[in-house]
Amino acid sequence: MLTGLVSHIACLGHVSPPGHPESPERLQAVLAALGAPAFQTLARAEAPKAERAALVAAHDPAHVDAVLGILNTTAQSRGYARIDADTIMSAGSAEAALRAAGAVVHAVDRVADGEWTNAFCAVRPPGHHAPPDRAMGFCLFNNVAVGAFHAHKTRLFERIAVVDFDVHHGNGTEDIFWNHPNFFYASTHQSPLYPGTGAANERGVAQNILNVPLAPFSGSDAFRAALSNAILPALESFAPDFIFISAGFDAHKADPLAELQLDESDFGWATARICDVAHRACGGRVVSTLEGGYDLDALGRSAAAHVSALMEA
Repeated sequence: MLTGLVSHIACLGHVSPPGHPESPERLQAVLAALGAPAFQTLARAEAPKAERAALVAAHDPAHVDAVLGILNTTAQSRGYARIDADTIMSAGSAEAALRAAGAVVHAVDRVADGEWTNAFCAVRPPGHHAPPDRAMGFCLFNNVAVGAFHAHKTRLFERIAVVDFDVHHGNGTEDIFWNHPNFFYASTHQSPLYPGTGAANERGVAQNILNVPLAPFSGSDAFRAALSNAILPALESFAPDFIFISAGFDAHKADPLAELQLDESDFGWATARICDVAHRACGGRVVSTLEGGYDLDALGRSAAAHVSALMEA
C-alpha cells in the first residue's frame, strides 16, 4: 500500500505582506524536503478545489460565502484584505483555501477506497484555528474538519478522530467537534499561548474533547508522556473508524512563535504511535494535513520525519 502526498501550486498563491510568518516559503520548504530520493515512492496528487457542500458541512454558509466574497473582490482590488490582526489575504488566497480543504477531501477518498494506506496534505493556508463562523489565526477554512465531515457524511465512517500536535491549540476544530459525540478531538499544545483556549477542563458534549496543555519550555519527555499516558489511550478507547492528524511543526525548539523544545524525531515518533493505533482500530486509515511551523529548516526536517513515519506505518 502507498502513502499519498496531496498538494497544489495554487497554495503558493496565498501571499501575505513581507515579514508575515505564514508565507509561501513554508510550503516550498516542505515540498523541497519531500523531493528527496527517500520520498520517490509517494503517490503524488494535485488537490482539487473543495466543493461548497464540503465546506458548509463544517462551516456556516454565511462564513463560506463571506470569505470567498472578500477574497474575490477586496483582495483583488486592494492587494490585501485583512480578515483579522493575523489573517491577511491576497488575490490568490481564495483558490489556495479551496485547494487546501479540497486536498483533505481528496485524500479521504483515496484512503477510503483503499488506494492509499494514509496520506499527507502539504497545503496552506492552515486550518485548525477556523471555527464554524469566521476566519482567524492565519486560517480561512478548517481543512481537517472539512475532511472529517466528508469522511463521516459522504464516506459514511461513523467515528472520526483528530489528533493535533501543533504548538497552538486548535480552537476551531474543538468548536466544530464540541457537540458531535462521534467526533473526537485531542490536542497537546503550549499553554499559555495563542489562542488562549485548550484547557484540560474543556471536554465536549460527550467527553469527546481531550486537551493536554504543556508548559512553556517543555521538551520531548513531557510531549511523549502527554501522548503515551493520555491521548493515545483515549484515542484507542474511542475506537475511531478514521484518524486525522493536524500536523503542526511549530513545537520545534527552533520555531520563533513559541517555546516548546521538541525536535523532528518527536514528530516522527508521534506519527508512528498514532499510526499504530490506526492499524489496530481502523485498517491504518490516517490523513494528515499541514498546520503550523515557521522556521523553514526545522519545518522541512519535521515534515520529512512525519511523512517517513507515515510511509513506514
